[in-house]
Amino acid sequence: MAIIHSKKFILRPLKKGDEFSLTKNINDKIISRNTMTIPYPYKIKDARSWINQNLKSAKKKKKAKIVFVIDIGGEVVGSIGLHKIEGHCTELGYWLGKKYWGQGIMTEAAKLVTNYAFSELGLKRVYATVFLFNKPSAKVLKKAGFKFEGKLIKNKKKGGKFLDNLLYAKTK
Repeated sequence: MAIIHSKKFILRPLKKGDEFSLTKNINDKIISRNTMTIPYPYKIKDARSWINQNLKSAKKKKKAKIVFVIDIGGEVVGSIGLHKIEGHCTELGYWLGKKYWGQGIMTEAAKLVTNYAFSELGLKRVYATVFLFNKPSAKVLKKAGFKFEGKLIKNKKKGGKFLDNLLYAKTK
């Protein structure tokens, strides 16, 4: 898998040993609330399980997902990935440790990974959904050049509740 360098961070694959900084930066109620699958509290065993899943997935010839960690100074401060890679399109998903919010890191990461999807994977469409209440995430997508496509009513079920999503996409 590729390693992508920016001035602020490195996008790289997960590796054994990432579980400690991963757990430190992801273990937040707001991150859990704003994402579909990240539990709170997030424990070392959760990190080990996620790392192992991604290491297995990375070995597959036909990849259904590609996950990068956002590495600053050797520490996992966030993650961004392409999920449900099917045909000509894929879904973008991401999270970033609270300490790193508001610095343009996720916008830059979204641009880099979207460009990777277009140039390296030959995809034509990258889309993302955000919960209605997650305005900062919607702002990241807009700044990364994604266009608002619509509101998806009761699109996801989380914690026993049906939640609306906003759909954004970028095409090549």
